[in-house]
Amino acid sequence: MRYCIVNCRSKSIVLIGMMGAGKSSIGRCLQRRTKLRLLDTDKIVASKFGISIPEIFSKYGEQAFREAETQALCELAPARLTIIVTGGGIVLREENVDFLRRLGVVMWLDGDEETLFERASRAKSRPLLQGGNPRAVFARMLQARLPLYAKVANIRVDTSVLTEDEVAVAILSKLRRLAPNLRAEPTIATMS
Repeated sequence: MRYCIVNCRSKSIVLIGMMGAGKSSIGRCLQRRTKLRLLDTDKIVASKFGISIPEIFSKYGEQAFREAETQALCELAPARLTIIVTGGGIVLREENVDFLRRLGVVMWLDGDEETLFERASRAKSRPLLQGGNPRAVFARMLQARLPLYAKVANIRVDTSVLTEDEVAVAILSKLRRLAPNLRAEPTIATMS
């Protein structure tokens, strides 16, 4: 059993969702709008290994990546409100779901399957889409992950037809409505 210390007073903005949902770019957009610190679990894992995510998958396998991803999540305990971007498969481990909930408000960036696949397949470096039939693999992964995203998310935002800025505005708007219940820092309630 792994024990983690998570600062419960800090309610960060945690972005989850399938590859292609725009988590990284929307995280950067939120950072520009709020001036909050941005943490990305994929970047943390890549930094620990000293190689890229595709290289980690190729050299060590998905299981080693998932273990490192859980460890990175476990070590996150921001003392202040932070934007946390996660990898698409972070919800596959039950222990991660608990960590995500304790870190902050979990925003599920979703979209229709076709749009998500089209966006995800633009990047030729997606290790899980390198097999024989990437479209079928993507569809299976999405169907398996949808209930997991729904289980952990506080808020769902469909990114299919919105720009990154529109998604950021929608997230901040939804947070403004939740702010009294979350005891978020005042800056989050006044952002536009």
